[in-house]
Amino acid sequence: MSAHPRLPGRWWQPGEPLADTDESWRVVASEQPYQGPFISLREDAVRSPDGDEFARLVVEHHGAVGVVALDDDDRVLLLSQYRHAARRRLLELPAGILDVDGEPPLEAVARELTEETDVVAHDWAGLIDMWASPGVSDEFWRLYVARDLHPADAGSVPERRHEEAHLEVVWVPLPDAVEAVLDRRINDAMAVAGLLAVWAQRLGAR
Repeated sequence: MSAHPRLPGRWWQPGEPLADTDESWRVVASEQPYQGPFISLREDAVRSPDGDEFARLVVEHHGAVGVVALDDDDRVLLLSQYRHAARRRLLELPAGILDVDGEPPLEAVARELTEETDVVAHDWAGLIDMWASPGVSDEFWRLYVARDLHPADAGSVPERRHEEAHLEVVWVPLPDAVEAVLDRRINDAMAVAGLLAVWAQRLGAR
């Protein structure tokens, strides 16, 4: 480990671990003022390693999955969906909450893809994992890439309700979707991360 030659902080060296690490500071007290079907609120009194104590509010969440679905012509499936908190209609990836007990993430995302878009995929690969907003929430996302897409069987998709009843499926060439992210026209966090991750793979990042 060595210092950066010109700026504050240490300089990462090849061969050092470059990954998030597990660490858990002591919780000396905890309360749960709200518990709901999708999120709950927990207030923890946290003690740092130097003995400092402070309060942190945590939004507890089941976690979510999402998918970058690409057709044979390299068009990506996006959803145009109204989001009340943002007061906007956002372009998003097919996604869903892990709210079925014991359901593996891959099965959940395959189910969500079909339920939201009437599309099934026969080729799946993991893409990236990410914390949605770790400063305030334990919500964790797992993203996949899906290919070999086909229409779902007639009658296999449940009735859509609320915002999902007004979804619009939009097919966009992948380069145009990436350009929309970089031009700040697509702003949904999962869509931004998933599209850029797929594009980075294309550029040989891994």
